[in-house]
Amino acid sequence: MLDANLKKQLDTYLQNIVNPIELSVSMDDSAKSQELLSLCQEIAALNSKISLTQIHDGSERAPSMAVGPQGQAARVRFAGIPMGHEFTSLVLALLQAGGYPSKAEPELIEQAKNLKGEFHFETYISLSCQNCPDVVQALNLMAILNPNISNVMVDGSLFQEEVTEREIMAVPTVLLNGKPFGQGRMTLKEILAKLDTGAAKREAAALNEREPYDVLVVGGGPAGAAAAIYAARKGIRTGVVAERFGGQVMDTVGIENFISVNYTEGPKLVASLEQHVKEYDVDVVVNQRAQKLRKDKLIEIDLESGATLKSKAVILATGARWREMNVPGEQEYRGKGVAYCPHCDGPLFKGKRVAVIGGGNSGIEAAIDLAGIVEHVTVLEFSDTLRADAVLQKKASSMKNITIIKMAQTTQVRGDGKKVIGLTYKDRERNELFDLDVAGIFVQIGLVPNTEWLKGDMELTRFGEIEVNSQGETSIPGVFAAGDVTNVPYKQIIIAMGSGAASALGAFDYLIRSSVEDEEAA
Repeated sequence: MLDANLKKQLDTYLQNIVNPIELSVSMDDSAKSQELLSLCQEIAALNSKISLTQIHDGSERAPSMAVGPQGQAARVRFAGIPMGHEFTSLVLALLQAGGYPSKAEPELIEQAKNLKGEFHFETYISLSCQNCPDVVQALNLMAILNPNISNVMVDGSLFQEEVTEREIMAVPTVLLNGKPFGQGRMTLKEILAKLDTGAAKREAAALNEREPYDVLVVGGGPAGAAAAIYAARKGIRTGVVAERFGGQVMDTVGIENFISVNYTEGPKLVASLEQHVKEYDVDVVVNQRAQKLRKDKLIEIDLESGATLKSKAVILATGARWREMNVPGEQEYRGKGVAYCPHCDGPLFKGKRVAVIGGGNSGIEAAIDLAGIVEHVTVLEFSDTLRADAVLQKKASSMKNITIIKMAQTTQVRGDGKKVIGLTYKDRERNELFDLDVAGIFVQIGLVPNTEWLKGDMELTRFGEIEVNSQGETSIPGVFAAGDVTNVPYKQIIIAMGSGAASALGAFDYLIRSSVEDEEAA
């Protein structure tokens, strides 16, 4: 199961185990059970503090493995073989069950320990999903910290009958005590906030007490991170407020055009950005969504939580989100066959027919990736030509289970009340409607800037982008903007970072000029 390098790395990690732990493997007669047993045997052989037991009574999902302190009922379980992106989740579970302390914020650890009630989570994942480990690791930590909490990671591709029965069509999907709790990436702080209803009020009250910043960055993606670093390096009081650190890059799988780095992945890049920001004296506030911008003597940002942050200058870097089709049925079947992340949700459609909407780079890349999993992919492109790079078009054309239909406008998502069963599209040349029977629809048609909360307060383009000049200045003095939320062309990570740096330098120059003007007025 484990190659020599991985085994060596794991051996190094496992030396940090303080207290004995037990692995309990629930098995049946399947090859996957033997594979999981082999993995657990290799792990147990690396450290004398790890014991291994086998269970064949059918009381748990098989194959699955439970991880817990020796002599205690295990509250962390992996249903499936936790390799791929979930291997890190397994390593952390082993360490934390063995007494190695988590690096989570102390206040979050205490909050998890003090939760009252019974919380039994089931987290449905795919091993190719990059957002899933964050959720699994957060819930596993909570289960290790609190005896009233348990979590089971369920590999949807291995337990497909269960996934079908429970109508799981997107990952990660979390059930709490058998009922829907959440879907998509969630941090430990977000999960605790949903369970501890008083936490939001306490945090809002604390935020209202913060002193005004010199520069406040709204948004935590590449543009926001670059702006925060450049501002902090000027020695001025800098803050970042964002829904989550990393923004949309967290959902990006392969990055091959980041200059000087041949290849990286979204979560890895975000981790590096966050670490770099934290090397400076930057006040980072996450899980907060901006609601309103006002300017008086200071610029004020009202948050949906009820808090208000103030600053002498503000940099807006709220980014963009996936564009939706805006057709009947899309919202009704979102997460029930309508998806926006082929890497995350693709494995749930193994052996089925799916559609990809959009013929740009993201659409054709999605089709190529999905073609290795599903029975057939149909790409629907609105225009008469594909916009994807030639190398991607050539690759897609060479794959026998990809069909590309041009001049096709999706008009409706069809479903049976529970899940997607197909779509309707219009042939724009012949003006005829056609039905396409598919189990999944992956939407890849571009981005929409996150500026709804700014409409009427500043100048936006007809596409909703913030209009900025070369210094990142907006129509409001003291308010700057950077990245995909602006009218800067070419929505690329490296361009967003550059515009973030430019906006921070522009904001610093504004603060210098403002202070001089104030002195002259005095």
